[in-house]
Amino acid sequence: MISLFCMLAALFCFAYCVVVFMIRSGSRFYLIWAAGGICLVVLAGMLHFGLWDKTPLVLRRIFCVLVAAGAALFVIVEGCIISHYKDKGEENLDYLIVLGAQMKENGPSAVLQFRLDAACDYLQNNADTICIVSGGQGRNEPCSEAEGMYAYLTQKGIAPERILREDRSTDTSENIAYSAQLIGRKDVSVGIVTNNFHVFRGLYLAKAAGFESVCGIAARSNVYFQLNNMVREFFGILKDFAYGNFS
Repeated sequence: MISLFCMLAALFCFAYCVVVFMIRSGSRFYLIWAAGGICLVVLAGMLHFGLWDKTPLVLRRIFCVLVAAGAALFVIVEGCIISHYKDKGEENLDYLIVLGAQMKENGPSAVLQFRLDAACDYLQNNADTICIVSGGQGRNEPCSEAEGMYAYLTQKGIAPERILREDRSTDTSENIAYSAQLIGRKDVSVGIVTNNFHVFRGLYLAKAAGFESVCGIAARSNVYFQLNNMVREFFGILKDFAYGNFS
């Protein structure tokens, strides 16, 4: 039964890998689902053919401990992510920082458009807030993310003089760091605008950057790809923690 479960889980991983690949997200993270599927097939084969029982007991125990520890860590981190899923921010902030995501030939990707729509709603209701759009140009992007975001917001009626462009950053930590340089002060109120699964990381990177008053503003995300987003964010948080970006 366990080997059958592993095979069914592997089939899910392979199918989900194809689904995520089809959206052309600009990231190769979808390959982790293929890797997970291969691991599950190997484990199913070991269980089915009795190779697991022939593996030295100490190795089996080490494997089980590592899997349990990884699962516990995953649950803790995902709990932190979910705790900021519904963040609405505060009124009359001095600045918004809209974190970048992929620009496509025909405009913002769905993930980025969700962020920009949330920012647009906030800016229309808070006339004194200045917006920073943050993101450089990737190899598969027609322009910098900041430039595309600026164009989208101005087309939605946001005054150009309210939008500052930060077009050097390549990841979330640089989004925050370079945007902080544009602001030039840490005693201002700042809202971090990004998708719900990304708010926790953006918020704590901003706090680590020294902002004294910071809040998250959660945009929605595509429910069909949320599993991929949540797993990817888990590894993103571990990376920032390992690099010392949260300190």
